[in-house]
Amino acid sequence: MTDLHHGGFTLPGESGYEELTLRMAEKWGADVIRDSDGTKLSPEITEAGYRIYSTICIIREHNAFALKHPETQQQTFLSSDPVLALSDRLEIDPLAGFFTEQFQINDSLEALPFWQVWDRTADQLLPREKWSWESGRVRIAGCVPYHRYTVSFLCWRIWEEINMYNHTTNHWQTEHLRQLDPRHPLAWDYLQRWLKTWCENNPQTDVIRLTSLFYNFVWIFGSDPRRRTRFTDWASYDFTVSPAALRAFEAESGIALTAEDFICRGKLQATHRPPTPQKRAWMDFIQRFVADRARTLVEIIHSYGKQAYVFYDDSWVGMEPWGPYFPSVGFDGLIKCVFSGFECRLCAGAKVPVHELRFHPYLFPVGLGGLPTFMDGGHPEKDATDYWLHVRRALLRQCVDRIGLGGYLHLTIGQEAFNDAIEEMAVAFRRIRGLHAEGAPAELPLSVSVLHTWGALRSWTLSGHFHETDGHVLIHLNEALSGLPVRVRFISFEDVKAGALSGTDVLLCAGQAGDAWSGGDAWLDPALTTEITRFVYEGGCLIGAGEPSAAAGRDTRFALAPILGVDQDRGEYACHAPWAFEAAPAPFRVDRAALGRGTDGIRLIAPDTRVLAAEGNTPLLTLRDFGKGKAAYLGGFVYSPSAARMLLDLLLSLTGQCGAPAGLCDDPLAEAAWFPASKTLVLLNNGPEARKVSVRFPEGSLETELKPFEIRFETR
Repeated sequence: MTDLHHGGFTLPGESGYEELTLRMAEKWGADVIRDSDGTKLSPEITEAGYRIYSTICIIREHNAFALKHPETQQQTFLSSDPVLALSDRLEIDPLAGFFTEQFQINDSLEALPFWQVWDRTADQLLPREKWSWESGRVRIAGCVPYHRYTVSFLCWRIWEEINMYNHTTNHWQTEHLRQLDPRHPLAWDYLQRWLKTWCENNPQTDVIRLTSLFYNFVWIFGSDPRRRTRFTDWASYDFTVSPAALRAFEAESGIALTAEDFICRGKLQATHRPPTPQKRAWMDFIQRFVADRARTLVEIIHSYGKQAYVFYDDSWVGMEPWGPYFPSVGFDGLIKCVFSGFECRLCAGAKVPVHELRFHPYLFPVGLGGLPTFMDGGHPEKDATDYWLHVRRALLRQCVDRIGLGGYLHLTIGQEAFNDAIEEMAVAFRRIRGLHAEGAPAELPLSVSVLHTWGALRSWTLSGHFHETDGHVLIHLNEALSGLPVRVRFISFEDVKAGALSGTDVLLCAGQAGDAWSGGDAWLDPALTTEITRFVYEGGCLIGAGEPSAAAGRDTRFALAPILGVDQDRGEYACHAPWAFEAAPAPFRVDRAALGRGTDGIRLIAPDTRVLAAEGNTPLLTLRDFGKGKAAYLGGFVYSPSAARMLLDLLLSLTGQCGAPAGLCDDPLAEAAWFPASKTLVLLNNGPEARKVSVRFPEGSLETELKPFEIRFETR
C-alpha cells in the first residue's frame, strides 16, 4: 500500500531553524534533509533520523588554493568588441565591455600564442608581427582605415558564475568564489585529497550531492547593466578551454584548434547552431575527460560508504545524461531542477538508479526575471502551481523516484498557501509513483522520432530551461510531447541515413532556418532527403514546423518541401504565382492560438495540399497525402494544454488511430492516463475553471466534473 504522506521527498534544512526544519519535514513527508547553497545543517537536524544529503560543488570554495596557484583556475576564450580603425594604428583594450570581476586576462607565455587579432572587415587573420601586447593594450600596426578589428584572447574566470549570479541577484555578501580546472595536475591532486578529507570529516552524510562537476555552462557578463548578460548558452563548451586542453586534444586527434574555432566571428559556438566537425570532436574529447575524472570522484565517495548523486544543472557541461559516457561514471542518482514537463522526461529517462526532481520555485527571495517570489508582493504558491501543471502531465507518462526543494527554508515562514500547495503536490506525486510501481500507463502504438543535429545526446532539451528557449518552436513541441501517451525518441541526421527510421510512425522536424534543430547544411546531402522521401512514400508520416529542413543551395528552400507541399519564399519565387487555396475542414479541433503568428513566406507548391488554417494568404496548418504516407506542416506551435491536445489529435489523424486505448478526454483542457495494472484512471484539469468532461478508456467511458486544476484518481 502506497504511503501517501511520507517518503520520496527531499527537504532543504537550515541551521538556526531546527524547529521549522523538523516541522516542515513532517508536513511534507520528507525522508531526506539536505543543505543548500548558503546554508548548513546543525547536529539537531542531522541526528533527527533522516537521511542526509550534503551539497558539494567540487571545483569552487577553494579560494586559498586558487590564489596560491592561480595557474590552476579555469579559462575561456573571449573576443573584444570590434573597434574601428581611423588610421594605420589602433589600440584595443580586450576586456572593454566585459565584467572585470568575472574575467582576468591571461597573458602568460603559455597563453599568448593562442591569441589572435582579426581584421573583421576583410575577414583576415593578422600575422603576429602586426600586433603587440603592451601595458594592457593590443597595439596594431598597418591597419586599413575604417576596417573593424577584434582581439581574441584567453582569460581566467575569477568568479564562479553561479556564485556570481547569487551575489548580483540575491545580494550575497560572502567571498567571491573561484573555480579550479581538474585538468591541471596540481588542482586534480588537490581536489582528490580535499574530497577524501571531506568524507572523513562528515560521517553524518549519506549522499554527496555533486553540484555539478567541473565546467559551467557559458554565462558571460557585461560591464553595462543594460546588457548584464552578454551571452549565455546552457549547453556550450566554451568554458572547457585551456592551453593544456588544446594541446592534449591536438596530441590525440591531430587537430590544432585556434581561438577562432571557439569565437566564430564573435558569435561563439552556440548550441543552436550546427557544429563544425572540430566542435563535435572537441565535445567528445571533453565528455570522455569529464566522465573519467567524475568516475574517480564517485569511487572515492563510494569508498567511504556514501552514495554519489549529481545535480544536472550549473557545472554540468560534458556530463550529458543521454550521452554515451554518462552510465560509465557510476552515479547513484541524478537530480534535475524542473520548470517544465520536458525536463522531467530528460531526468526520468537517464540511465541511473535514482531520479529526483527539484521543484520550483527555489526558496530564494528573488525568482526568475527578478520576480519577488518570497518577498512582499510575491505569490510563491501560484508559481509552484504553474510549474506543477507542466510537471505532473509528464510524470504520468514517465515517473521519477523522488522530488524536493532547495534554498532557504526560513522563507516559508508565513507562506501557508505555498506550504499547503507543496504538501498537496507531494501527496499526488506519491500516488503517481505508486501507480507506476504497479505497472506502466497505457500508451498508444505510436512512435514519434524527433529529428535534429544532436539526436539522442540532447534528448528532451534545446539549450536551457523553457523560459530560456521560449522562442524556439521545437521546445514547445517537446513540452507538448512530454505528456502525450506516445513513444518519443530523438535521432540525428546521421541516424536517419543509418536506418533509424525503422519502427518510426511519425518523424518530426522543427526549427529555424540554419539552426541545429532545423538542420542547416545537413540537408544538402541527397542521401538524407532520399531516405525520408522513401519513408513517407512507403507509409510513414512527417510533421514539419517553423522552417524545417531550410537550407540554401537547393531547388526548394525546404528540403522537405516536395513532401510537405509547402515551401518558404525569401525572394526566390519572385514572379512565380503560388497555388490559390480555400481553407478545408479539419478532421480535428484546430487551436488557432497554438499556431502562433506562423512563419513568413509560406506558400503552397502542390495543388493537393489541404490548408486547415491560414492567416490571410499564409498557410498555418496543412495536410497532404504523399504516396502511402501523410505529411503535415505547422507554421508555428505555442505550447498550452489545448495545443498539446491538438498535437495529439494531429498524430492520431496522421496515423489513423483513436486515443481511447490510452484514455482520451473530450475537453482539450483535460487529460487522462490509464494505468491498466491498477485499473486506475488519472484525470487532469489543466484549466482554472471547473469543467464537465467525458473520458473514453479501455474499460468504457466516464462522465464527471473536475475542479479547477484538479488531479483525480479513479479506480474502476
